[in-house]
Amino acid sequence: MAKIITVTASDGTTVRFFDEVKAQGGVKDVMFSPDKSYVVAFYREKATAATRERLLEITGRYRENIFNKEGGSYLQKLFCWPSAVVEHNQRLGVVVPFYRDIFFFKHGSQNNDQLGIRHKEKVGKWFATPTHRAKYLDSRELGDWRLHLQVCLMLARAVRRMHMAGLSHSDLGYNNCLVDPTTGQACLIDLDGLVVPGKHPPSVIGTPDFIAPEVVKTAHMPIGDADRKLPSRVTDLHALAVMIYMYLLYRHPLRGDKFHDTDASRDDELMMGERALFIEHPQDASNRIKPANLKSSELPWKDTAKIPYSVTGPYLSELFSRAFVNGLHNPLQRPAAEEWETALVKTVDLLQPCANSACGQKWYPFDNTYAPRCPFCGTPHQGKLPVLNLYSPVTQGKFMPDGHRVMVYSGQSLFRWHENRFIFPNEKLQEQDAKRVGYFQQHHGNWYLVNERLTSMRNMSTKTPIAPGESVLLEEGLQILLSTDAGGRLVAVQMAGAG
Repeated sequence: MAKIITVTASDGTTVRFFDEVKAQGGVKDVMFSPDKSYVVAFYREKATAATRERLLEITGRYRENIFNKEGGSYLQKLFCWPSAVVEHNQRLGVVVPFYRDIFFFKHGSQNNDQLGIRHKEKVGKWFATPTHRAKYLDSRELGDWRLHLQVCLMLARAVRRMHMAGLSHSDLGYNNCLVDPTTGQACLIDLDGLVVPGKHPPSVIGTPDFIAPEVVKTAHMPIGDADRKLPSRVTDLHALAVMIYMYLLYRHPLRGDKFHDTDASRDDELMMGERALFIEHPQDASNRIKPANLKSSELPWKDTAKIPYSVTGPYLSELFSRAFVNGLHNPLQRPAAEEWETALVKTVDLLQPCANSACGQKWYPFDNTYAPRCPFCGTPHQGKLPVLNLYSPVTQGKFMPDGHRVMVYSGQSLFRWHENRFIFPNEKLQEQDAKRVGYFQQHHGNWYLVNERLTSMRNMSTKTPIAPGESVLLEEGLQILLSTDAGGRLVAVQMAGAG
């Protein structure tokens, strides 16, 4: 029977663990604490002084800077951050929180968990390909498109905060994040490898499929070569864009059918590096995926003619274009994590529930065309629906468009971040600002906005107040001032869809 080891960690706390390896990673052996609230991961190789110093920085001041400030309790859900450094039997280790229950498979794979993955970690790779989703995973593990959007938002938020702290991940990819599409949650893991500025160069170049082209292209050069590109903030941004693309479209943005070399390894190196080309490049179709070469389990997702990246809506489409066209070989043009976070929040406001109860995705971004339909199952949208175009104040009585729309559905909520441009739904959102301030409902074919908490809401078309508890009929051209507070927005109503 394994014995319990007790040591004192770098932060002065007492750490206890069973002297028994329960799991192994690429470079570490993992041991459990008696109450399974944390694990201790020991490096198999003897650690250098630089590694020890870097880990002390990650578990010390960087951890404190992120979690002991405003929004810190929220951010703890987005990271599995090591809390302390320990040493035992001349081996260096880190103390890491145990993964939350939501990140372990409840149902596992199809046919009564034929793959035996029930209770194992939900690493992101399970949810990023159509074959895994269609052939292997239990349907109860899949979530829907709205929840996948939420997963992407959590990842973008985590990367944004990490970059704000001056850190980069160096190995960002679906193997180093846990996701739960049934709740829309995500968490970055393996954070002991973070790149600390001036302390330690990256120890890995990344995970294949997520390594930035400039890193792949120069990987053959010696580490000290000035021309070699190593993982950094901008390479994280490439990996983040790839992950978001894969979690929403279930295909890789660079793995097309273009042939580069007879040697398979060299062909892959060129495809991901020097000759990397977006499979949906608007001017160069040479790397398109040929539908005739696809398996039935890969359809329709890998057929870019049927499900192009434009189905993600205007905000995300713009960023995908910047990431994989403009920024693919020009790192400084890649969208920042904060831009992805904002675009994902705005895309949530474009969602409509699919009228087809059998649709696997259940939600889609409404495209406001003459004949809108679900891009995933083809079901047409029926009837008119209001679109709220948001405007922010620039001077007294004057408003400018925000480039932000809210597509209405029955039961949808209105929140403070819709009402006021100075409020954004991130880790700093105050509890009182997280409550809805109104909602939408359809009654006898008419659409209404019901005011619940906004005290200065006003119908600008009739110049009359809309008090809490009152509703207003949504019609073409209607203008509503949501609030007279600083940053209070005006909405202009447009009726979309077929009548």
